[in-house]
Amino acid sequence: MLTVGPDVPPALRPLVGELVEAVRVLREPGAPTRIFACDAADLPPAKAWPQTLVLVADLSTLAVSNGSAWVRQDTGAIL
Repeated sequence: MLTVGPDVPPALRPLVGELVEAVRVLREPGAPTRIFACDAADLPPAKAWPQTLVLVADLSTLAVSNGSAWVRQDTGAIL
């Protein structure tokens, strides 16, 4: 479990506390997480985002990066 340690300067405690809470939420989400959405033409490089899921808004489908390309989850086609 992450905590704000005693060595953290008092001026930084609020910021560090917020960061600790943000990490906790990422580790143990209590609700669905929004999926990044963009149009197919605006997809980031698949190589930079391996194993990442996106919503391709203009195609109304999900795509996952295999590390070299974005793969449509409805058809398996490469975008």
